Amino acid sequence: MTADSTPADSTPAGSTPAESSAGRRTDPCYDRRYDRAVASLRGLAVGDALGSQFFVPSNYPLLKRRELPPGSWQWTDDTEMAASVLAVLAAHHRIDQDALALSFAAHHDFDRGYGPAVNRMLRLIREGGDWRELAAELFNGQGSWGNGAAMRIAPLGAWYADDPEQATHQAEISAYTTHQHREAVVGAMAVAAAAALAADPAGPPAPEALLDGVVALVPRSAVGAGLRRARDMLDYADAGTVAAVLGCGRRTSAHDTVPFALWSAARALGDFERGFWTTAQVGGDVDTTCAIAGGVISAARTGAPPARWLERTEALPGWLRAP
Repeated sequence: MTADSTPADSTPAGSTPAESSAGRRTDPCYDRRYDRAVASLRGLAVGDALGSQFFVPSNYPLLKRRELPPGSWQWTDDTEMAASVLAVLAAHHRIDQDALALSFAAHHDFDRGYGPAVNRMLRLIREGGDWRELAAELFNGQGSWGNGAAMRIAPLGAWYADDPEQATHQAEISAYTTHQHREAVVGAMAVAAAAALAADPAGPPAPEALLDGVVALVPRSAVGAGLRRARDMLDYADAGTVAAVLGCGRRTSAHDTVPFALWSAARALGDFERGFWTTAQVGGDVDTTCAIAGGVISAARTGAPPARWLERTEALPGWLRAP
């Protein structure tokens, strides 16, 4: 059953109403955590859905002019998987890997733009396969180093705004359900750290402080090296030049995607519209770079997308609801 056709009164995979209600009673911060995460998810969805419109050749001229494409905008696998992350957090108050893998598989919509390896993996999980074995077997046993674990994780960072270190830990756990290569895992950790720092109740940090904070929270890696370069390029005005150095997702790897997306987000905290156009104008894996940047920017209280953009974006899946 697809995300569009799941009944609105269904419960997210891996959760029960009693479980969610009990957790809500025992966590006095639950409502604030959930609200922050939903705000981040909405920004992620707008970035994803609007960004994906610029894969359509007829919309290329609109991107250059920074004009919105016509019609409504449908989100992709980035948003669908991010919704599962939030559903599992809402039910378990942490990442339960089995529940997350089952939710990914249960809500997998083939037409949302998943890559072939993930399509196959989620189908096999639905048929009873073990996600541990399936994820570990990808790419000749190396695991995927793609950007899929990073693209879905900003709402988790917003959830853990009071504890960025825990955000990186939970992001690491979440990544392993589908991506077991070190770079993919670190990419997810970096995005979660950025969203947690941006969602600080005291207000988002300055651009350099944001990237400094992320670098301090992730292990040494190609992603980490890219983040250090991103920090050193914060005063560059031309996004195309920065993307030429950092990458913009053309190879769909985490280290080719995350540094630029966080560079763009860091420069636009509090200004979703500016952040989106800066991210999208360089091309590459536009839906994913814009989903990451949008999720991080929207984690901050001042970073909500324009109302007219939200109205044009497909609603979040009906199976995702406040418990």
